[in-house]
Amino acid sequence: ELSWNLVDANAKLEIVKETPVSAMIDAHGMMGQVAAYHGMEMAIEKAKKNGVGLVVMRGSNHYGIAGYYSKMACDTDLIGLCMTNTSAIMVPTFGKRPMLGTNPIALAMPADPTPFLYDAATTVVARGKFEVYDKKGLPVPLGWSIDEEGVDCTDPGLVIKNLNEENNGGIMPLGGSGEEHAGYKGYGLGMIVEIFTSILSMGETSDRIVTKGDNHSHISHCFGAIDYGM
Repeated sequence: ELSWNLVDANAKLEIVKETPVSAMIDAHGMMGQVAAYHGMEMAIEKAKKNGVGLVVMRGSNHYGIAGYYSKMACDTDLIGLCMTNTSAIMVPTFGKRPMLGTNPIALAMPADPTPFLYDAATTVVARGKFEVYDKKGLPVPLGWSIDEEGVDCTDPGLVIKNLNEENNGGIMPLGGSGEEHAGYKGYGLGMIVEIFTSILSMGETSDRIVTKGDNHSHISHCFGAIDYGM
């Protein structure tokens, strides 16, 4: 049985590698919001000095809202970029088993009178939508999810059950199931996030995030800042 004691309150960030424009950090199970704040601060500092900053982080936990961190850079007159992987809930196009997370992308750029702020999952919807539909006793729209046999499923309770029990079945990539509405594009975007987070940081991929060993989530993040005025 999995214990959800995922956050190490005594954890300290470790800078594994660093250059003037980049860094790789191990969060060692630190609270995600705290670790992410420091990660973006470092990216901002590097961008202010050298024009660009890219910081990747492994061994973290759920960090909340991706757009919060990209806006941190925006608030200092930089373009901000933030991505994270999550535990696997996305089923690749024509697949059956969840392999990627919601894997959101957030980007923020200063503008007058209103900054451009973007924050979106690369799944068709977030897991929370299924919980809302389930509580209301409503079916989810066709194309949002599949069951354990790989067939389109509109039962939100079954989708949640399969995800909780790590069965086949799950939520579809942005665009929905199959090729008709270009679900493979959402799958590709989810893979890009995976590359910029877990792969670049040498962390755990979405399908291996939560382990029963040290109980840490092992979520990976990416923080970017660009000084476009240089």
